[in-house]
Amino acid sequence: MRRALRAAAAALAAIALCAAGLALYDRAAPAPEPCLEAAGLEARFAVVGGHRLRFVRTGRGPSVVLVHGFGSSLYTWKDVIAGLAADHDVVALDLPGFGLSDRPPDLSIEELPRAVVGLMDRLEIRSAALVGSSMGGAAVAIVAGRRPERASALVLVDAAGFHLGPGERPFFVRLAMSPLGGLLSRLPGQRLFVELALRDVLREPRLLTDERVAEYLQGTRQPGSPAAIRSLGASLEERYGAVEDALPGVRAPALVVWGRDDGWIPVADAERFRAAIAGARLVTIAGCGHLPQEQKPQELLRVLLEFLSSVGL
Repeated sequence: MRRALRAAAAALAAIALCAAGLALYDRAAPAPEPCLEAAGLEARFAVVGGHRLRFVRTGRGPSVVLVHGFGSSLYTWKDVIAGLAADHDVVALDLPGFGLSDRPPDLSIEELPRAVVGLMDRLEIRSAALVGSSMGGAAVAIVAGRRPERASALVLVDAAGFHLGPGERPFFVRLAMSPLGGLLSRLPGQRLFVELALRDVLREPRLLTDERVAEYLQGTRQPGSPAAIRSLGASLEERYGAVEDALPGVRAPALVVWGRDDGWIPVADAERFRAAIAGARLVTIAGCGHLPQEQKPQELLRVLLEFLSSVGL
């Protein structure tokens, strides 16, 4: 009995020490840098569908709307916005549930394309080149398929759409969408969780900067995040085929861009998107994982500009 008590006490002490270490690590997390201001961008807000959304808008010319992926924000596009804005009207937004936008507790996959179209309406953008990364790719694919008049072009960057079931999602996405994810959000260690997820998706330690960690942490720490994320996960189970069902309706010129080393969504899905969208083109980027806009921004920018120019935008 005494041996068991000593073992239990040692285990509790180890847990307490680990929790204290994680709490200290969290307190040392860097504050978000004013990266938008440094890039000459001003964060703005608009109420769309009852939700307050953050966005930026810059440049003049044909409209381009940039939509981020799961767990991310408009920050992910910061290194390509200026290059696009030289000849385009560029809008990047935080989807509901992410960034500094509202966290509806009943968030569903259907809210994401509605937010894109709703913001376009608020900004009086009749049609735009829709560019979506990962989950944002799923959102803009649905818009382009269901509302083809709103898409002058479609670009899917390592897009989600074919692996939305609970057992098929990347580990960190499954964890965030689970009840355990909500529990972890209330415990020490959020910074470590974000760093591990970023390391897994970026695959390049040099990209794990204080600025990037701080920006991603800022989103995870917003009130209401766990409930919104769990609700989004549940809705994906009910609307598993939403993206695939929309793809035959795409009429806009389409480009599929993929990092050849994507460890979150298999590169084979790039070919599935290309085959499902009439006339779609496919470009893969060597030495790049799931986030070309953060890993190879200049190469992605070149691909985007060449494509937009080729379709008259």
